[in-house]
Amino acid sequence: MSKILVVEDEAAIRRVLVKILSEESDTYQVEEAADGLKGLEAIRSNEYDLVLCDIKMPKMDGVEVLEAAKKIKPEVPFIMISGHGDLDTAVNTMRAGAFDYISKPPDLNRLLTTVRNALDRKELVVENKILKKKVSKNYEMVGDSNAITAIKDMIEKVAPTDARVLITGSNGTGKELVAHWLHEKSPRSSAPFIEVNCAAIPSELIESELFGHVKGAFTSAVKDRAGKFEAANKGTIFLDEIGDMSLSAQAKVLRALQESKISRVGSDKDIKVDVRVIAATNKNLQKEIENGKFREDLYHRLAVILIKVPALNDRREDIPKLIAHFSSKIINEQGMTPKIFSDKAVKLLKAYDWTGNIRELRNVVERLIILGGSEVTEEDVKLFASK
Repeated sequence: MSKILVVEDEAAIRRVLVKILSEESDTYQVEEAADGLKGLEAIRSNEYDLVLCDIKMPKMDGVEVLEAAKKIKPEVPFIMISGHGDLDTAVNTMRAGAFDYISKPPDLNRLLTTVRNALDRKELVVENKILKKKVSKNYEMVGDSNAITAIKDMIEKVAPTDARVLITGSNGTGKELVAHWLHEKSPRSSAPFIEVNCAAIPSELIESELFGHVKGAFTSAVKDRAGKFEAANKGTIFLDEIGDMSLSAQAKVLRALQESKISRVGSDKDIKVDVRVIAATNKNLQKEIENGKFREDLYHRLAVILIKVPALNDRREDIPKLIAHFSSKIINEQGMTPKIFSDKAVKLLKAYDWTGNIRELRNVVERLIILGGSEVTEEDVKLFASK
């Protein structure tokens, strides 16, 4: 049931609006407030799916109600009610966050259509929030070992800032999870998170991939194309395996960090970008610098904050929780009957040498769920998880 609040100081108009909405649908629960102060108090104390609010009211006008409500309940849509002389103000309220406005006396069809559209928009906003929470679960950091707790604490401190972060660790340790959480917990979380696997892009294409190109810049450049830095504007770009980036691309990344500007391949036009850079590598960049394969000045630009993700062998106490996490996830994804791992099976898995880290553990858990019995036993582990 949709809960609607009508804030209107003229009793006759308020009664008309309440009557129209109440008779339109038995799924509308309509409440009313006789002035702006009462309306704002109702918004503070209750959960509404929509507010219809007059602009000209005593004590507190509709613009003030809108601005105050957006600070405490930003997801609630507002439809402003305007007299003939309030139209300019009504238009301005839309810039301040109102969904729409209707004029007095209200046209029945326009009123009902606007209300339905606003409620549909509210439903979409709620669905998007639920979806975002589901997406976030895909990047959940599981474990409470000292090493993982320290990383979580570091993320809480660093995420709200724009500080650049360099994440190091072996393949399969979960460096991308750290990057995602840094973005999710940052003020940029509603903006794009763009991933670039520097090791997977040929060196001759990496600059075009990162910075875009103009038509004719090279043989296959048949039209202008924006790069990843432009796509990440106002958000975060994650440069995974940055140790594999070519020196010429490194020089351009350094300029982007220094000047907040990029230029497309084949163009001398500067493009301003506002991007937070998070990088990751499985290489020892200090050795790469000594060998002339990585720029020292770029390293210092990237490594404002260093986060080292431990190998799974260094956090074995997290393995039981990881097994339970992956097991639940795999069973849900594949629609399988739930299975449990015996204590002996878990103990044996804790003793394994996990050279492939978390990625390898997940693959082994999936194999055991598919091939093991209704309870995954020690014998199943010996049979199906052996290397």
